[in-house]
Amino acid sequence: MGDTSLRERDDRELMRAHVDGDPDAFGELFRRHRDRMWAVALRTTGNRELAADCVQDAFISAFRRADSYRGDAAVTTWLHRIVVNACLDRLRRDKPTSELPERELADRHDGHASVETRLDVREALDQLPEGQRLALVLVDMHGLSVVEAAAVLGVAEGTVKSRCSRGREAMARLLREPSGQS
Repeated sequence: MGDTSLRERDDRELMRAHVDGDPDAFGELFRRHRDRMWAVALRTTGNRELAADCVQDAFISAFRRADSYRGDAAVTTWLHRIVVNACLDRLRRDKPTSELPERELADRHDGHASVETRLDVREALDQLPEGQRLALVLVDMHGLSVVEAAAVLGVAEGTVKSRCSRGREAMARLLREPSGQS
């Protein structure tokens, strides 16, 4: 099977092909979704190296457990859930030694104020309860619908809505506080 035919197949077809033994199908899923899953892991962990490790763990897990994918949700929703769970497992197991990386590599178009804002938002996010932080990352930062976020987190849609609402209120409060006061 050539590259072109793999690229033309949808995610569900690729999952079925992988489970049925196609040696290249999962590689195509990885190629399609690795960057988005890394972004989710980075937002969840706040650490580039840890995010990379979590994505690696998640894709290995997804590769091995592909037969557990039932097709009830989109493949990306299933992958999001595995990535988020891998991040949570790592964060619980490996307590971070510092809250922020020593230096933030900003996009060359970022001004000083933009970097400061990003650091302030990351710091405020880190202070939220885990459920609120994850809901906000998935819905507000990665654009998942409430339905998709609920599937990723394994909670009811109303729970995602309330976590987002409470998280946004807490973020607004934290970002209004003068720096140095928590």
